[in-house]
Amino acid sequence: MSYEITGKLVTVFDIVQRTETFKTREFVIEKSEDIGGRVITNYVKFQCVQDKTAMPDRFNIGDDVKVQFNIKGTKWVKDGRENYITNLDAWRMETVKLGQTGGNDSVNYNDMPPPADIVDDLPF
Repeated sequence: MSYEITGKLVTVFDIVQRTETFKTREFVIEKSEDIGGRVITNYVKFQCVQDKTAMPDRFNIGDDVKVQFNIKGTKWVKDGRENYITNLDAWRMETVKLGQTGGNDSVNYNDMPPPADIVDDLPF
């Protein structure tokens, strides 16, 4: 199942080579909402994997972006202890700009979701 959120890009981290054949990269968007007259700001961290790690390079800090992502949960057992990890796996980003008519004009990047055969069994 795919989800999307729009916010301001505030941080892009370096690519991390997890194994010889697996790499990840994280980025954060800021999402503010007016809830009952009170502005609530959340910072949402996403993960990109493999060929999607270059995706944030097309954007600048401060850009308004729409991120499409999947929620991925993993169970990890080490030394007899169970741990559960949840990742927000980003697979598409778009620049969001206000058009002259007040509507949203978007530029699309990385339209394809990640391949279903990628196994992410990392313990972190």
